[in-house]
Amino acid sequence: MLHRRIALLAAGAAMAVPALPRLASAQAQGQPAPAQAPGFYRFKVGAITVTTVHDGFFSRPLEGFVRNAPLAEVQAAARDAYLPTDRTVIPFTITFVQQGDTLAVFDAGNGVTPAGATAGRMIANMAAAGIDPARVTHVIHSHFHGDHVNGLLNAAGGAAFPNAAVLVPEPEWSWWTTAGNETRTPEGQRPNFANVARRFAPYQGKVTPFRPGAEVIPGITSLAAPGHTPGHTIFRIADGDAQAMFLADVTNRPEIMMAHPDWQIVFDFDGDAAAATRRRVLDMVATDRIRVTGYHYPFPANGYVARAGNGFRFVPADWSSAV
Repeated sequence: MLHRRIALLAAGAAMAVPALPRLASAQAQGQPAPAQAPGFYRFKVGAITVTTVHDGFFSRPLEGFVRNAPLAEVQAAARDAYLPTDRTVIPFTITFVQQGDTLAVFDAGNGVTPAGATAGRMIANMAAAGIDPARVTHVIHSHFHGDHVNGLLNAAGGAAFPNAAVLVPEPEWSWWTTAGNETRTPEGQRPNFANVARRFAPYQGKVTPFRPGAEVIPGITSLAAPGHTPGHTIFRIADGDAQAMFLADVTNRPEIMMAHPDWQIVFDFDGDAAAATRRRVLDMVATDRIRVTGYHYPFPANGYVARAGNGFRFVPADWSSAV
């Protein structure tokens, strides 16, 4: 009877609603498929304007992504979050903050990528958002993995942010600029030494290290969050009583890593330290109900963290057309 009622409802709907004309697809006309709308989103923290800008995504096999849990458990976590179970899709989102004439960006994105790549969309989305790289006054780094520093260079190999001061966590800078640390670094991360030297080269004289806990510019304070890399750092954005936090890579996909904060991923330099940091930071922002942005969250990559069982869950903030 249920199936018959559904069929009758469907038939009634078909008779009641006039058929819409079929639209010829772009592919059928030999044209490329249309792109999505530009990937940027804005919200306020007091008088500070925060803009998240999409930089595309990267996909890798799910197998081997988590180092300290069986693949079947990781696949179950992905399935529960309606994510693929054969691969993990890792988004990239860049957070900008503007207050007055100061325009700062946390990390630099993937930069110039090969034609057809799924990452490297930041500059185009910055243009759509009205953000000129030449107007960026500060590039503030959380850490030096390639997807966070490669965008320091433009297509010609020069400075992508020509007028910016570059602020870096002192422990991170010290580690990746000391050649003697290479043998003490996980093998998969050793290419970071050469990459860091190349990406920061055009900014000689503009790089300023800061100690964790320092206010790097007015309204933005650094907090040590080591483990993912030796000097991984997160940032509090504050104006009066209003605040938000940029959590960088405290988690990768929040649907998996917040639910299982003790899991350690292949990109973690020190998995035990990363897991301890993850639980501490997530507990803090959940307790204080602080709005957060994250580098690998689904776009627009901003919301809140709530406790859920022995872990946490990401709660996206309401989308609003008002800034």
